[in-house]
Amino acid sequence: MKILLVEDNIELIKQLKDTLSKTEFTVDVAYDGIEAEFLGKEFNYSLIVLDLGLPKMDGLSVLKSWRSAKMTSPVIVLTARDEWHEKVHAIDAGADDYVTKPFHMQELLSRMRAIIRRVNGHSQSLITIGPLCLDLSSQIIYLQEMPLSLTHHEYKLLAYFMHHPNQILSKSALTEQLYEQDFDRDSNTIEVFIARLRKKLPKEMILTVRGTGYQLIDLVNNASR
Repeated sequence: MKILLVEDNIELIKQLKDTLSKTEFTVDVAYDGIEAEFLGKEFNYSLIVLDLGLPKMDGLSVLKSWRSAKMTSPVIVLTARDEWHEKVHAIDAGADDYVTKPFHMQELLSRMRAIIRRVNGHSQSLITIGPLCLDLSSQIIYLQEMPLSLTHHEYKLLAYFMHHPNQILSKSALTEQLYEQDFDRDSNTIEVFIARLRKKLPKEMILTVRGTGYQLIDLVNNASR
């Protein structure tokens, strides 16, 4: 899943990006408010982590601009401002959560995953789709209770499918979720990963919707309808 990290502290960005990139997240970065405002409106992020004290345009103004433009990506405000009225202003402007600095990385990760679960209609850290079970806390996907052997990109792709079961996802949308904005992408990469996943999953669990994209089928729930 792709997230946008908005922060002007270079050292903190490096720490956050290094940690987040090792999980299920693909990370884009904006270093100032104007760049953040543009990226948030231009791309569909699963979540945005937004600092308030930004150069060129403050974070609260960026958030208000996003929400005025009907941008619905969930936003966690990350800031050193810990006064209660600052939190109220951020929540009223459209933030979904508020984390103050200094913070523990595991707390931020837990909050990020909780918001993404809630946005996608999942109430627990275990997401079950047919014979598959995604444990978000351990970042392991099980097939019939046995852990699947997946590369980092295979895991990210399958996890994104499991957050959007039965939805038709375009090739471009899947590519956006796997790679950072400035990454030089091979147009055939998604087909390669889909082919690899199909060898590890039940037959016809990932369908090709001709001219549109791909679809992860919930075999159990669909069969019971």
